[in-house]
Amino acid sequence: MTERTVRPKLRTFAYGTGLAAAGLLSLVAIEAAVARQRRYARPELSLAHRGSVGRPAATPLRLVLLGDSTAAGVGVEQASDTVGGQLAELLAADGYRVELSNVAVAGARSGELATQVARALLGQRPDLAVILIGANDAIRPGRAETSAALLGTAVRRLRRAGVPVVAGTCPDLGAARAIAQPLRALVARRGRTLASAQNAAVREAGGVPVDLAAETGVMFRTDPGTLCWDDYHPSADGYRLWAHALAPACRTALSIATH
Repeated sequence: MTERTVRPKLRTFAYGTGLAAAGLLSLVAIEAAVARQRRYARPELSLAHRGSVGRPAATPLRLVLLGDSTAAGVGVEQASDTVGGQLAELLAADGYRVELSNVAVAGARSGELATQVARALLGQRPDLAVILIGANDAIRPGRAETSAALLGTAVRRLRRAGVPVVAGTCPDLGAARAIAQPLRALVARRGRTLASAQNAAVREAGGVPVDLAAETGVMFRTDPGTLCWDDYHPSADGYRLWAHALAPACRTALSIATH
């Protein structure tokens, strides 16, 4: 094949590739617009309360949840079905009377954790803090390193106040059926990148990270029942998976704090 024949073929290939890329970008833009217009589960005000789980005479454990809509329990209607409620039940089985509180805000990104940390430290110091954050950072523009650093700062502030911290990193967005392909694959990739950066930042700040995508992603992808009706937020079953993934890290964090 001569240079005279190769060059036109290369130009044709480049032109076709350019059209394909432009078409993909247009499709992703349309899917993003559709995803923004979908109806999603809303926060239940009744879930934003303080509660106690466990025997009255058991050792008290003040547990506070920080983060986004998943930490706030969006997608379920009962406090006992939230990740915090189910985690409290697991810790109560260890012999604690868990005093549960929640300062999480639906839609929060890592940059908003500073305000939540301030609220969590008001009054009596928590015995354990659990942070769930990342999905809103992953689906919006921004650098993973910046978001992870903001999470690390929040963890460091809590640790300096003497609070053990467990952080659930960005969940598997590839399981979010509310987002169509190929956009879902793109945000899932961003989520994995963010989770990796979060893991390092949390460890460096003295917290205990939990890779929710690695530990529960397969179940979320294969079982539609792990998501609530909006196909985005976890259901009670989904939050149960997360609670069981977080519980060992919580025990580790509490063990470290007492030694």
